Amino acid sequence: MRSLLFLCARRLVGHPRALHRVLALVPAELYPVLFRAACLDGRTPALPPLLAAWPFPLLSFRHLLGHHDCHRDWCLGDKPSKPCVQAVILAVVAQLRRALDEPCGSTRYVPGARRCRLRVLDMTGLQDDDAERGPEGMSLWSGTVALAKAALEVSKHHRECLKRGSKRRKGPSGASAAPQPAAVEVHTDLFVNAASFAVLRDALRAGAATAPLRLKCRDFHAEELSVAGTVSLLELLDPASVRRVDLRFNNLGLAGLCAVLPHLARFTRLLSLKLPYSNVDVRRAAAGTDAGLRCLAAQLGKLPALRELNLGSSRLSGKLSQLLSDLQAPLESLELPFCSLLPGDVAFLCQSPHAPVLRKLDLSGHNLTENLLGPLGRLLEESSASLHHLDLVECRLTDARLEVLLPALCRCSHLRCLGLFGNPLSTLGLKTLLRKTLVLPDLRLVVYPYPVDCYNHEPPRPLPGSGWVFEDVVDEERLAAVNAELCQILASSGRADAVWTTNLCQLGAIDYFAL
Repeated sequence: MRSLLFLCARRLVGHPRALHRVLALVPAELYPVLFRAACLDGRTPALPPLLAAWPFPLLSFRHLLGHHDCHRDWCLGDKPSKPCVQAVILAVVAQLRRALDEPCGSTRYVPGARRCRLRVLDMTGLQDDDAERGPEGMSLWSGTVALAKAALEVSKHHRECLKRGSKRRKGPSGASAAPQPAAVEVHTDLFVNAASFAVLRDALRAGAATAPLRLKCRDFHAEELSVAGTVSLLELLDPASVRRVDLRFNNLGLAGLCAVLPHLARFTRLLSLKLPYSNVDVRRAAAGTDAGLRCLAAQLGKLPALRELNLGSSRLSGKLSQLLSDLQAPLESLELPFCSLLPGDVAFLCQSPHAPVLRKLDLSGHNLTENLLGPLGRLLEESSASLHHLDLVECRLTDARLEVLLPALCRCSHLRCLGLFGNPLSTLGLKTLLRKTLVLPDLRLVVYPYPVDCYNHEPPRPLPGSGWVFEDVVDEERLAAVNAELCQILASSGRADAVWTTNLCQLGAIDYFAL
């Protein structure tokens, strides 16, 4: 239910001309509610005057619009639309241009007007990925490009003001006295690929310590970049602000990783490193593999704050202990999907210092035969006091194999999320799983597979190495009946708050930092 204050703010931002006239009379403490109303109602014309007179050093989208739940940083319905985000960026650019023009004599201060005090614009967590973005949302890629262009525009205007000012102002030594308006730092997450590489590189170069608009990256995502391109961008990031580096689909190989990772050593606050699809396969009898693994392990050991590691789709058979041997602290999130792990690799994890503190574990894409089921069960027992999120997607788990795993699974008393999509389980197996896991009070999300008895015909054989089944071979009526029955069991057991779904995208929406 909206408060009376919010309803009044909503009415005011709906009339931008009236808002502009009365803003100087509005108390500073009302600006956040006006900003929230403007963003949530899509009143973009109200945003520029609000930003021009913003009375606080900080403007944080997350604090003003978002609220936390158990799975994500934001409530999806509270995310601002792309036009609103663009309006805020343009308003900051306009404000900085005005501030730059003042020392040049181009503008004059208007008596009675409230000066903008904004110094930090926090846009972290604002953009969605394509999987969950609404039709009006802004993608992380689009947000990155918009901010990069904004930084370049302000930098260009700054240079022009310096040229104009040099003709008028001379310091005591004869050097030009450059105008130095208050700068704005934009804290943001960045996503770059080949199409946006050049504009982001130029923007980061322009965002030096004296630049009026500076991009401070929290989470850095790079896709399909060369080694040289990746390194050049990493060197331009402020190491004090980076908490995650995600390099995916870059085809780096061991040699490329060994060339890139030394440039992460200065990121002393790096908590999360994701290196999926890096084209690493230790099963190949290639020269330099052992040396490459030693190099990679040594570089991982130079990241003192590292708590999350993703090596997805790297074939690491028998080499996991070597790769993790130099880490300075135990990992809390370990993602190893489709890594061709051997029983010895899982056994190593059971005895490692990582097991008792693991909060997230992803072993998807492994064939959980008897050889792996035993070590996995022991690993779950070792992690039972800490584990919040477990992914076993496409692991060829049958009803019988799941039954073997259930005792260890049910000891994970803090488990919140369980991913089992793509496994050949029956409706009976799912019911057994549901009833057995009712003892887990925190379990709120289970992503289950299409039951094998819900196929239109005989269960189709998945492609080699994959458990995917296309939806068009599933009997939707049977599937709906199964879902209704599962929901009925949950409701009758007092667990209507739990979500059981076949929507795999919900797994991707849950991040380590939200656990």
